[in-house]
Amino acid sequence: MTEPTKTKNLDRYGSAALAWSRARDILVADTPTADLTFFVGTVRPDGRPHSAGVGAVWVDDALYFKAGPGTRRARNLAANPACTVSVRLRGMDLTLEGEADQVTDPAVVERVAAVYREGGWPATADGAALTAPYSAPSAGPAPWPLYRLSLHRAIGLASAEPHGATRWDFTT
Repeated sequence: MTEPTKTKNLDRYGSAALAWSRARDILVADTPTADLTFFVGTVRPDGRPHSAGVGAVWVDDALYFKAGPGTRRARNLAANPACTVSVRLRGMDLTLEGEADQVTDPAVVERVAAVYREGGWPATADGAALTAPYSAPSAGPAPWPLYRLSLHRAIGLASAEPHGATRWDFTT
């Protein structure tokens, strides 16, 4: 399991640092079955920000999402893989920072497609991409490349007991 190399308590009201396992366990339990919208933030070539909602899943200790090859998100990631992914989870707002790399292993794509199917989206693996009878209208036609977020940092803000705010670093 991915464990942080460093934890910093950001809470200014006396709450203890949050455990990474709390955020991770919610991701495991609620993706893909909960109605969650993840927002992927990327950087355009001219430096302006871009954000778009995506369906993402936490599989085997990593976050995966897709991007239509013609989308702004995919074009931005091709030029600069640095990105953020934000989501409101059950009892916690979470921002993940890292780099998104396109998945090329068909076995991994199939594994992630199976998790999407568990959540109700009829995705299948088509080599190194996903396909399905439908997706978001803005995604364009299938196949859709799959991306894996290499996690560098996460920030969690608990909106339910126990409250707190914590930053977890995953790189040395």
